[in-house]
Amino acid sequence: MTETGDKLSRRDQILQALVTMLENNPGARITTANLAKEVGVSEAALYRHFPSKAKMFEGLIAFIEETVFSRITRIMQDFERADDRCEKTLTLVLTFAEKNPGLCRLLSGDALAGETERLRDRMQQFFDRIEAQLKQILREAEMREGKVPVQTASAAANLLTALLEGRIRQYVRSEFKALPTTYWDEQWPMLRVSLLRDKDLSRMPV
Repeated sequence: MTETGDKLSRRDQILQALVTMLENNPGARITTANLAKEVGVSEAALYRHFPSKAKMFEGLIAFIEETVFSRITRIMQDFERADDRCEKTLTLVLTFAEKNPGLCRLLSGDALAGETERLRDRMQQFFDRIEAQLKQILREAEMREGKVPVQTASAAANLLTALLEGRIRQYVRSEFKALPTTYWDEQWPMLRVSLLRDKDLSRMPV
């Protein structure tokens, strides 16, 4: 979240302080008064950079979106097989979550309780985009590899997205002790074999 310029540098400092508070105070609601104290400025100074706390949260959500989806774009460029694309996408989100516990309180919705509905909707849209990406990967497997989903692409993508959300919520609920990537190396092979199968032309409708 590094930007240049004095004003932008202070803006980033405020966002970094907010992330730190989210991580160090699990379950606690962040107030602008406490945030100003953490940054070492007045509340009025905070509002010169952000007109509201909601705008601060929006800044963090924008960072999450940009970081994750720019890397997913790279995954689509670097990997051809559908199962590899799914694995890399899921591992990306789990690893990002593990390295950014404060941001997980946004991803899980925990820190957004009592905040504006717009923020909760935007965070939901993040997972909707992940699910749509996974669905597209699975649907394209038939054309690219001659493979079809074992379940419907929609059902499989929904299951994988629910896994991500569950892992992140567990991480937050455990106060960042239950790491999202725990057992992942053992569990992915089980998921992989249940995702796709070779297209059986004999079963296709005439």
